[in-house]
Amino acid sequence: MHLLNRLHEQTQCPNICMTGGVAMNSVANGKITQQTPFENVYIPAGAADNGTSFGAAFHVWCKELHQPRTFVQNHALWGWEATPEECLKAINELDLPYEKLEENELVDKVTDLMLDGKVVGWFQGRIEFGARALGNRSLIADPRRTDMRDIINLRIKFREKFRPFAPSILEEKVGEWFEIDEPAPYMEKVFPILKERHAEIPAVTHVDGSGRLQSVSKETNPLYHKLISKFEEKTGVPIVLNTSLNENEPIVRTPEEGISCFLRTDMDVLALGPFLIDRNREDFPDKYKKRVSINQIGT
Repeated sequence: MHLLNRLHEQTQCPNICMTGGVAMNSVANGKITQQTPFENVYIPAGAADNGTSFGAAFHVWCKELHQPRTFVQNHALWGWEATPEECLKAINELDLPYEKLEENELVDKVTDLMLDGKVVGWFQGRIEFGARALGNRSLIADPRRTDMRDIINLRIKFREKFRPFAPSILEEKVGEWFEIDEPAPYMEKVFPILKERHAEIPAVTHVDGSGRLQSVSKETNPLYHKLISKFEEKTGVPIVLNTSLNENEPIVRTPEEGISCFLRTDMDVLALGPFLIDRNREDFPDKYKKRVSINQIGT
């Protein structure tokens, strides 16, 4: 903070861009706006060493090929995307029952499942670039449930109960739930949650009353924005719990990896593109049924 304040004193610039490993410290990033005069804090996706791949590409584009600097990194969805045909092929290889849904039906069904306390694997579109799951390879759930953190940590992540999860919030609603109204599209900042909101979203509120938010834009991720908007329509809360779609391994990339993660954990449902795979269906293979019930959590 001393260095940042000194930098502002010398430049009088209202904008700051942070990169490098230090910029992966989301708690410190969230304090820059409060503890320095900088008004706009930008931290790109892949702020650490992996971001050098972007830099190398831009060096060639601008310096070697003499092309104009026109690119703006306003989202992180740059990875590989599975087609519906590839998703269906992975499902059929294991002979799993499924339901194919139109986009609006999928969003409506998934939000109903979340309201019923289910943990949903959300596998959609291009995989995220960088360290965070940002709504394309995510586990999503109802943030209003006080037990949801324990359910996911013990049934799916198999890790310590205190480990927190992120609130994915509609970009236009950040100021209604957090003390700082500032975008955080890459889950790169921790902000204090308004005190009167703590009890409404206990599953994504840290013990100090903060949250590592992800602001979701309608322009850059319309499907995820639609899902959260539908959840808000049903609950009044424009937030869903978001954590990475994985289990003690790198985030899943392919449909096969997504199904593998789904089957070896106690995830309830997997939304694999337009296909919904529900473990609670009567015709679901017995060998893949749940191993842990919610009532066993913490015992």
